[in-house]
Amino acid sequence: MEFLLKKKERRKVIRTIFEAVILIVLFIVTFRALFVFKHYTPYDYRDKKIVTEEDNGFIAVSYLAVDRNGSPSMIRTERLEEHLKALKKNGYVTITQKDIENYYDNNKPLPKKSLFLMFEDGRKDTVIFAQKIMEKYNYIGTIFTYAEKFAEKDSKFLMPNDIKKLLKNSYWELGSNGYRLSYINVFDRNHNYLGELSSKEFVQLRNHISGEYNEYLMDFIRDENNIPKETKDEMTSRIASDYSLMKKVYTEEFGEVPGVYAIMHSNTGSFGSNEKASEVNEEWLKKIFSMNFNREGNSYNKGRNDIYDLTRVQPQAYWYTNHLLMRIAEDTKDKLNFVVGDLKKSKEWNLIKGACEYNGATIALTSKPKGNGLIRLRSDKLRDVHLTVQLLGNKLGTQAIYLRADELCKRYLSVKVQNDFLIIEENGEKIFEKNLTKLNKINNSTIQMNEAGNYLVDVTLKRDSINVEINNKKVVNDLIVSNQSSGDLYLASTASKYGYRQRNIVDDVYDGVFQDLVVYKISEENHNKIIFDNRLKGQDKVKEEVKDGWERVVNWFIKNL
Repeated sequence: MEFLLKKKERRKVIRTIFEAVILIVLFIVTFRALFVFKHYTPYDYRDKKIVTEEDNGFIAVSYLAVDRNGSPSMIRTERLEEHLKALKKNGYVTITQKDIENYYDNNKPLPKKSLFLMFEDGRKDTVIFAQKIMEKYNYIGTIFTYAEKFAEKDSKFLMPNDIKKLLKNSYWELGSNGYRLSYINVFDRNHNYLGELSSKEFVQLRNHISGEYNEYLMDFIRDENNIPKETKDEMTSRIASDYSLMKKVYTEEFGEVPGVYAIMHSNTGSFGSNEKASEVNEEWLKKIFSMNFNREGNSYNKGRNDIYDLTRVQPQAYWYTNHLLMRIAEDTKDKLNFVVGDLKKSKEWNLIKGACEYNGATIALTSKPKGNGLIRLRSDKLRDVHLTVQLLGNKLGTQAIYLRADELCKRYLSVKVQNDFLIIEENGEKIFEKNLTKLNKINNSTIQMNEAGNYLVDVTLKRDSINVEINNKKVVNDLIVSNQSSGDLYLASTASKYGYRQRNIVDDVYDGVFQDLVVYKISEENHNKIIFDNRLKGQDKVKEEVKDGWERVVNWFIKNL
């Protein structure tokens, strides 16, 4: 009995010590996150290597929100750092609002690789998790806020006192997204009319809302038949009231209105989705602000742009770094250095199209804009194969495995997961199709752009038949194929043709995500020989498990303390 008591006491002591260590580490991490020990250093405008006389314009990159672990709408800290690290390595330096004003109003040159870094929606966690990354890469950013949030005292959002402290630490400037974040003319995925929603109501119903809606300032308030519920004068008064309230709040709290505005969400070539609403917005925003980000989708701004019709790209939480770089390269026509990751693993593949990052057990294959990403396994020609892979790219898009393919991929057998369908093609002809939504007994009328896929794919191709399992369910059973020649194995990714209907945006770049890929060669004796194995093993697996375990512990303490 005494022995058991001593054993319990030892366990208690060990647990107490462990908890104390965790708390100390969390305290250090929190202390470092909350206090700024560096100072932002602007670029040297006299350095001819940085600033030339050429008109190179600038890119604007805007993040909606940052979170430690991320979510479908909030980019995780680790990925944000990967993005900014890649931009830094490609030579980008950050510019300020004043730099943009001088560029347009006084024809002053900008650095040849200029980045205007934006963080929208004014969340506290964005600042907490982005601050140290910006310090690390000597980047300055603009935090955009909604004036209405100051009165609501919502703890998730920055209050005026928080912002005043931020503006003193040299890494931040202030911008505005407007007075309020709310929505009008909203329909759900089944085309049922929901009408007007606050931001909280919109978030609660997000999974049920289609792309059919407007932000508050973009249009007349309409009924389910698209007929205005207000007169032109009422619409004008409603929009003008928002600008007046916004100006009043910012002036009272900061003595002035921020210089930069990002109207939510125009993208029409004017300042609203309705011509009359656009006229009201244009009058007010030009009266109050020095500049306006009017569009989203393209990152690149040049001198010929209107300073009130600027554009930015909003990286989504699921974008791998090469996705962002691919979009910027397309917009600017510059040659950028894409992220490769594990060089040793990359040498086992030939990159044909797009960009590919090898990170741990993951192969992230980024397509070219309006094209595809394509890599070929460096191995002997394969005929009979067995492979397993976890496909983690978004549902809208195509992740494909090409087998028995010739060099030009004109003769092949492919297994594709495309827009939540399993498709098998032979030499360009579809020979099998299955709706995976029905397989999983999920009734979604519309797939959203940010819906993550998760498919465990098991393929066996032997002689003249192919078998496929999806998430351990037999989907294809001894399907007869005619192509029995040996060939190469390719992985491919292609963007969906669908876009964001509400903002009239099509993201024509796609990340195919192939995790834990294992390829076996089936011999005549039915012995499987591993040709490629991307699973984590040995020390790499232990490190990943320790990292994941640590993250779970830290997250538990953050949630429960």
